[in-house]
Amino acid sequence: MHPPQNQSQDQASNGLQQLEKKMQSIIAPSPLQKIEHPLLDFWQLTLSVKRDDLLHPAISGNKWRKLKYNLLEARRQQVDHIISFGGAYSNHIHALAAAGFYFGFKTTAIIRGESWYANNPTLKQALAWGMELQFVTRQEYKQRAEPAYLQSLQSAYPNAFIVPEGGSNRFALRGVIEALQEIQQQASVTVDHIITATGSGSTLAGLVAGIAQSQRQPKVTGIAVLKNAHYLNQEIALLLQQAKINNKNNWRLQTEFHHGGYAKVPLELNHFCEQFSLQTGIPVEPIYTGKMFYGLFKLIEQGYFNRGEHIVALHTGGLQGLDGLKENRKERTDLT
Repeated sequence: MHPPQNQSQDQASNGLQQLEKKMQSIIAPSPLQKIEHPLLDFWQLTLSVKRDDLLHPAISGNKWRKLKYNLLEARRQQVDHIISFGGAYSNHIHALAAAGFYFGFKTTAIIRGESWYANNPTLKQALAWGMELQFVTRQEYKQRAEPAYLQSLQSAYPNAFIVPEGGSNRFALRGVIEALQEIQQQASVTVDHIITATGSGSTLAGLVAGIAQSQRQPKVTGIAVLKNAHYLNQEIALLLQQAKINNKNNWRLQTEFHHGGYAKVPLELNHFCEQFSLQTGIPVEPIYTGKMFYGLFKLIEQGYFNRGEHIVALHTGGLQGLDGLKENRKERTDLT
């Protein structure tokens, strides 16, 4: 016998309120930090960094921003099981496992690759947080966004909430909009430009969506971390269309700073990351944030920004990936 509808609605409302309170108690707004650098002085630019890497030790950066409203929507639907997709070193999977542990959700990850990947630092920690891992072939993984595949997955897990790879959907945009609102509240001077690393495109789309709802209209630039990432322009436009946001021309995707492709770390990029962290005290990794700051500094040298502008760089976290890079380098060294 099912409970009366009003009772069920009250339970959903109470559960949602409790989750929101717990989120607020665990994750507070991240600081906006101004940094100094001779290149900024030369071009008369101000650079602030939105330190979303400091949101939480395990659930940080844009992964938290994109997960937050997915978790709230699942709780609103009274669903306590989250399923998502990722690679063996996925920041999204790592953050989802942690979020499940801290906020009381069962989590399952569909992982591209072999079962022995479970021994790497990312997935080992995910298992420790109680996440279930399902390893699939690369051929099956390619179907992760196809309606028929998702329907079969939903049929196998009728009481689960399915989140796309990277957390990229309309709920993700709401979390990124909050980051923009925090930036505008924290900035002591007008923000003229916002820059972010771009993988799936949802973080950039969220920033554009937030700007469309605000009085101040800074420009947004994404630094694509993937090779041949021009297709992301269409992905971002689609996300904005789904969110019913007018696709204005106040954003741009830069695709020339990928350094050979995703997870490619040439010596030049590695050296830049080390020097940047030493000079600013801000930790970065070369997969996302390192490429973003490298691209930002190159754009400054090219005169991309107007003198006197205030730029805000969104630090999207992802620092857990450094452990995976170290392990890969050690494996290659052991084989030589």
